[in-house]
Amino acid sequence: MSTDTPAFNAAPLGVLAEPDHRARNKLVIALLLVSAFVVILNETIMGVAVPHLMGDLGITANAAQWLTTAFLLTMAVVIPITGYLLQRLNTRPVFMLAMALFSLGTLICAAAPGIELLIVGRVVQACGTAIMMPLLMTTVMNLVPPESRGKTMGNISIVISVAPAIGPTISGLILSVLEWRWMFILVLPIALGALALGASLIKNVTTPSKAPLDIVSVLLSIVGFGGLVYGLSGLGEGAMHAAEGTATSGLPAWVPLVIGVVVIAIFVLRQLGLQKSNRALLDLRTLKSANFSISVVMMAVLMMSMFGIMILLPIYLQSVVGLTTLQTGLMLLPGGLVMGLCAPIVGRLFDKIGPTPLLVPGAIMLSAVLWALTLVDQNTPVPLLLAGHVVMSIGLALMFTPLFTASLGSLKPALYSHGSAMIGTTQQVAGATGTALFVALMTMQSAALVAGGSEPIPALAGGIRLAFFVGAIISLAAVATSFFVRKPEGGAPGMAHGH
Repeated sequence: MSTDTPAFNAAPLGVLAEPDHRARNKLVIALLLVSAFVVILNETIMGVAVPHLMGDLGITANAAQWLTTAFLLTMAVVIPITGYLLQRLNTRPVFMLAMALFSLGTLICAAAPGIELLIVGRVVQACGTAIMMPLLMTTVMNLVPPESRGKTMGNISIVISVAPAIGPTISGLILSVLEWRWMFILVLPIALGALALGASLIKNVTTPSKAPLDIVSVLLSIVGFGGLVYGLSGLGEGAMHAAEGTATSGLPAWVPLVIGVVVIAIFVLRQLGLQKSNRALLDLRTLKSANFSISVVMMAVLMMSMFGIMILLPIYLQSVVGLTTLQTGLMLLPGGLVMGLCAPIVGRLFDKIGPTPLLVPGAIMLSAVLWALTLVDQNTPVPLLLAGHVVMSIGLALMFTPLFTASLGSLKPALYSHGSAMIGTTQQVAGATGTALFVALMTMQSAALVAGGSEPIPALAGGIRLAFFVGAIISLAAVATSFFVRKPEGGAPGMAHGH
């Protein structure tokens, strides 16, 4: 096979070798799914733990928030580089790198004496996580024929949706019995097990190509995406300081935000120039597919809503309704499980009926729940909130699989690795945006209500209502775009198995 094979394309499979390859491919995908589940579970495990860490380490809420912010920041910075890694290296070394970094980060976190080393550990973990997701998506797109991609993407959706959803429940259970270190101590053997299993079983299933690395693009992506996520996180933090009447430390949030936006613009221009000679770090030709572009916009709206809700609901349930950490975790569990149960069904339905009949009701369900959440106060019955969370989870499940499958399926195989990296970057930046936006709105509104003479708990409920209101308005964009996503033409030349 020559080195100028389309980037990260699967080697053509001979007719006689088909059964052997099919078994190998299934094993590789199963290993990647399990490893990705462990890695992504970790993204949301810290949320519920923040109060415990503040007490145990003697730190402020803002310092503790950095455990999640640093994780998101690293993901946003590393993911654009994964497109290059996936082209240049084979499946096995990329998998080993991802799991080794994740295991090392977990070990650092488990042994950390204070917040500084804990943040370092989270950054190392995030490097592994950032590589894992594009690796999984790109491998699936290369190995699975178009007619059964929905089913496999359904399994990926379980990983992407259920792992973050049950993260708070698992950490709630661990923290109700053990100290915070056990969140990492218990994950470590699983991560090392996945690494050992991968080392012995995973096979190279792709053909790497020679891809040059443009160092200037790497530096621009670090400053651009890093500045954007840092600035967005700083907005939420700045709102907290303003509400508390305390001084902010460091730069005002708009400075890194403006720098980030300007540098991303330069990064985009550079990629447009480099892709003419196939040297781009992130190939923007993916956006020439209208289907891919619409799907990515819709995914950004979903991630903003999902991350915003995932940070606000626990605050609301604990600080307004008065539930414990464990009760909050358990209340969010049914939604996560329902999402997981729906994902494979949605995947099979996608293969049969295409995206529109799934996306439209899904977007309407998400929007309806967000509009309903604009009415919550301290007297809202918990069963009603539980029902709302389950309905919203079904709505998200109806959307994730069709969007992943339709977006990547619309690209040529040579662009899969870049498409996966672009989806990953969009998810992280949108997640950080949602988190910052919702926290900033909640904080500013509740501070204004307290200043106007309101009691703290009703004021906090008022702040949360405003954040949900803005989220509900944003969700209308998902409803509007859900009508325009089309099913990629299955079996198009060059789509299946790299033929």
